[in-house]
Amino acid sequence: MSTVKKVARKAPPQLIYQLRVSLNEIEPEVWRRLWVADTMNLAKFDRVIQAAMGWTNSHLHEFTIDARTYGVPDPDWPSAVPVLREQAYTVGQVLGDSVKRFEYTYDLGDDWQHTVTVEKILRPDETNVRPVCLAGQNACPPEDVGSSSGYMDFVQAMRDPTHEEHVAMWRWHGGPFDPAGFDLNAANAAIRKLRI
Repeated sequence: MSTVKKVARKAPPQLIYQLRVSLNEIEPEVWRRLWVADTMNLAKFDRVIQAAMGWTNSHLHEFTIDARTYGVPDPDWPSAVPVLREQAYTVGQVLGDSVKRFEYTYDLGDDWQHTVTVEKILRPDETNVRPVCLAGQNACPPEDVGSSSGYMDFVQAMRDPTHEEHVAMWRWHGGPFDPAGFDLNAANAAIRKLRI
């Protein structure tokens, strides 16, 4: 006699958060507007931010929400502030209806700080239960460009063919770079590829 293991179904979302993710210290501003369900855990939420922004998930990240830090705890690198395991918490658990703003940091070396603002809390319907990027502006900096100051230097070198670093930056990046470039369809295609 074979036993059939029942798979627990995930509870349907009760709330949808409309969030504005803005990369700090970059001008012009790089931002994205997202819909995410309250039932999504923070590890999956990280992947949605990465896909929408254009990051490649090549580095560690952390959320700082309501004076708590969530991410991937590393026993080899103890922290003065404990890092809570992000897979154990959902967006709804950490935001509730009182958190209006929080921080997301990507690449703890280059320290890309993002401010995430809760714009609205919506009821779920057939259009918003899956994560989606609604809008955005400007290109995400390339990985490993060296923080906000390194990015601004990179943009300046790429724009000016007479700049002493122009050819080196062109080769490093593999061709031209448009700092104003943002493709909403590409951002959503990247989100749809996620296993969420």
